[in-house]
Amino acid sequence: MIRRHRTTVLVALTAALALSACGGGGDPLAEDEPQGGGSDGASAGGDTLVIGSANFPENVLLAEIYAAALGDAGVDVETNLNIGNREAYMAGLEDGSIDLIPEYTGNLALFLNEDAEATASDEVYAELQEALPENLTVLDMAEAEDKDSVVVTAETAEKLGLTTIADLKPEAPNLVLGGPPEWRDRFTGVPGLQEVYGLEFSEFKPLDAGSTLTVQALVNGQIDAGNIFSTDPAIVENDFVVLEDNESLFAAQNVVPLISTDAVTPEIKEALNGVSAGLTTQNLTDMMVQVQDGDPAAVAREFVDGL
Repeated sequence: MIRRHRTTVLVALTAALALSACGGGGDPLAEDEPQGGGSDGASAGGDTLVIGSANFPENVLLAEIYAAALGDAGVDVETNLNIGNREAYMAGLEDGSIDLIPEYTGNLALFLNEDAEATASDEVYAELQEALPENLTVLDMAEAEDKDSVVVTAETAEKLGLTTIADLKPEAPNLVLGGPPEWRDRFTGVPGLQEVYGLEFSEFKPLDAGSTLTVQALVNGQIDAGNIFSTDPAIVENDFVVLEDNESLFAAQNVVPLISTDAVTPEIKEALNGVSAGLTTQNLTDMMVQVQDGDPAAVAREFVDGL
């Protein structure tokens, strides 16, 4: 098995938590914190559970699903959406600005443990549970999975004979890779593609995670390969080719609620586990199609009503 060096994730975590510990503007969520959140939220013994989300559409949808299900269970909830990347919202969980966020097992395990090696769903979930600090816990993971993927246009795949990520090796020096800014440093990005697959792209172009920018850049030829989440409907709509991750760089990424340990109650646990039991990769993908032209909260409401 390839030994994977992931020191950058621990540096990022240390930096994020250091921000939350500093006074005078150190709270990365301060400007977006809803009234009644922060240290008076559920994790600190208050009455309101603050649900956060990362800054991409699927995570916003999942946060709205959690909010709808918990509201139905009688839990007083508020949302703080589009916080930012993992470094930002992990700091929010640490300082109490938020209490709950939808997460993905593989990337979270890697973020917390630089030596994480598991790739299969159950093993990744077990590794994640071992890596969690005492103040955080995860509830049941869903069957629904949304993995990082490297995609190219059908034209590029045919021209260069690409079916796997490994096929990119002889072509990479002439290609531009696009992805979220954090891909420059995260192991599940440029460093991992270099170490696991030996890929040296001519350039890395930072683009917003989970947005249309990567899709547009691929279609317009501004990048040659891009990171798009596997449930993104743009893959089918644009006839993109997902390159097989034959060396398992991208571990299982099952959706899972990450919550402050002190905030867990029987009602919250039952509601969130019920959501996880009903979430599949297919219905999550279908909801993402609806979100393109609709309100994530409305799509979430319809899903929860059908549970």
